[in-house]
Amino acid sequence: MKLTVLIDNNTFIDKYYCGEPGLSFFIEDGTDKILFDCGYSDLFIKNAKKIGIDLAAVTKVVLSHGHDDHTGGLPHLMKKYNVSGFEILAHPDTFAEKRRGDLLTGSPVPEEKLREKSHLHLSKTPVKVSEHITFLGEIPITQEFEPRTEMDKRKTPKGYVPDFILEDSALVFEKESGIYVITGCSHAGICNICAYAKQLFKKPVLGIIGGWHMKKVDSRTEKTIQFLKNEGITEMYPCHCTSFAVKAAVHQVIPVHEVGVGLKVEW
Repeated sequence: MKLTVLIDNNTFIDKYYCGEPGLSFFIEDGTDKILFDCGYSDLFIKNAKKIGIDLAAVTKVVLSHGHDDHTGGLPHLMKKYNVSGFEILAHPDTFAEKRRGDLLTGSPVPEEKLREKSHLHLSKTPVKVSEHITFLGEIPITQEFEPRTEMDKRKTPKGYVPDFILEDSALVFEKESGIYVITGCSHAGICNICAYAKQLFKKPVLGIIGGWHMKKVDSRTEKTIQFLKNEGITEMYPCHCTSFAVKAAVHQVIPVHEVGVGLKVEW
């Protein structure tokens, strides 16, 4: 499996790609070419071109959740490429309207339009994406220090309700020796995600790449670090919505790799 970072908040020194507050990974597993999230704008397309990746070869698009820093690139993907052959996979709540006051924070493309233009597959349960990669679906909360927290409002037939981002999900890459977790924002909690992945695959988690949605070092951070240490996870690539302070705290216990646009990881 080969993963290339197309969008992250960070860019590397002397690598002339563009970053933005969002996330997008291009993942190759055998003949499958998977786009995991598509950032906030069309920058993932521009970066892919500079890196030498042809997004026309994409076979599947997987969305981690509905926030616009992960779905904002969808209109550009649909405008630039013929997505009629694409399978788009997400949780059923992904395309619900999200709002923070007057600001819309959800997907700019509604579910109905995606159904018209592509093969849309919505699932709360795990789905096999490629030979070695699985979409986890809805993540159960098993760690007491990682409860679901409200973020903005979500539109329902009965009006706006608190949004606990139930759709937040992740991918798992499976090897003989263990599994690797690929996250978008980890609104469900990075430890909840790892615990669920380990339960499903009956294998140890070897590494993590993606956002953790952790900004400050507090008791939750300390418990997260202890969980990761106890699990023996050694390949650590926190990025996007993970602050420098949190990365630094993790690095004191488990070495953290730098992540930026253009990074290539092979597992």
